[in-house]
Amino acid sequence: MVRPGAGGVYYPREAAVGLSTRDQGEVLERYRAYLRLLARLQLDPRLRGKVDPSDVVQQTLLKAHQALGQFRGQTSGERAAWLRQILANPLANAVRDFGRAKRDVALERSLELSLDQSSARLEAWLAADQSSPSELAERNEQLLRLAEALGRLPELQREALLLRHCHGWALAEIAEHLGRSRAAVASLLRRGLKQMRAELRGEAPGDSAG
Repeated sequence: MVRPGAGGVYYPREAAVGLSTRDQGEVLERYRAYLRLLARLQLDPRLRGKVDPSDVVQQTLLKAHQALGQFRGQTSGERAAWLRQILANPLANAVRDFGRAKRDVALERSLELSLDQSSARLEAWLAADQSSPSELAERNEQLLRLAEALGRLPELQREALLLRHCHGWALAEIAEHLGRSRAAVASLLRRGLKQMRAELRGEAPGDSAG
């Protein structure tokens, strides 16, 4: 059975329901790469040298583990949405600490919305050529795998792909930002997409044709 999630995306029922606290913690761990990717997308480039997305995600998972009893969802999509809500708080704290400002509830709410939008853009990236119910039902699992695959890419390839597909930057803008030629950026995008798609198909690096 599948249930509708945010944005009309359908998710399978969450297999983690009814598991022990320890096993629930292992389920949460599967979202680490996904949360790290979302945190990276929210951080201003100027903050990247001062705020480590991995530290923000570690705080998020600790908070989630402590609040397991409060989760009332039944699908992996609902769990992802719950984790995004939790992620907004340590992200806002990181921004606040950098600017030495007081806690800003409006900022946390704005980040929650922005995190949802970033996740939706990642889903849209995956959904470009997927339309059958079975493909839709697998989308959240693929979303976690997409985040893991992106995390394994070389930094420049990952940055180029995120700027292009999640921020909508033009090739010329990416080239200027990275200090590379348009041809070099096009190559980064092509090689990054090839490796990422191969991993999503379960192929070992270098196995994909073309």
